[in-house]
Amino acid sequence: MDFVKDFCYYFGVIAFTLFYVAVDSKACDPVPYVTRDFWSALPPKRIEHFAGPIPYVIIHHSYRPAACYNGLQCIAAMQTMQKMHQNERQWNDIGYSFAVGGDGRVYQGRGFNVIGAHAPRYNNRSVGICLIGDWVADLPPKNMLTAAQNLIEYGVRNGLIAQNYTLLGHRQVRTTECPGDRLFEEIKTWPHFDPMTDIVDQNSV
Repeated sequence: MDFVKDFCYYFGVIAFTLFYVAVDSKACDPVPYVTRDFWSALPPKRIEHFAGPIPYVIIHHSYRPAACYNGLQCIAAMQTMQKMHQNERQWNDIGYSFAVGGDGRVYQGRGFNVIGAHAPRYNNRSVGICLIGDWVADLPPKNMLTAAQNLIEYGVRNGLIAQNYTLLGHRQVRTTECPGDRLFEEIKTWPHFDPMTDIVDQNSV
């Protein structure tokens, strides 16, 4: 009996059933996010990949839709964002790489190493993580913050995000209040935060 192989298999079944996560059978490292199938994502119009490890992590808030606090609400929020991004903005897919709900789960958007639509000039070299809700005045719940940090750590641990990655808030690369004043102050305390500002004329991007 291959103990490691069997452990990974049974752990994967339990994790998948209870927490809606997948397991990387090679690394036996639980993938800390809800896959697209579970939130009934529509097919992307187009998928464009870029090579990793990814040098930038960019934090967003959705503003609208508002914060969600259970699985059904968060699935609805993901579907709302995808429809808005695909239909109104004519993007290939939901703009973000991942989104975090108030239920403490991370939801897969475009995923790692797929060109996003969340930060012009950085879409092909970043992972965009959106914390669902309006975080201008309020701080996201601890479970949301922890889930976002766990996702970043998973990416680094598995070579998807560069070990020397740079963490930024959306407002540092585009004129916007995103990710909200309160959340922005919070991520300033996170590892790898860089106070750099790289904003250009938005009409040119």
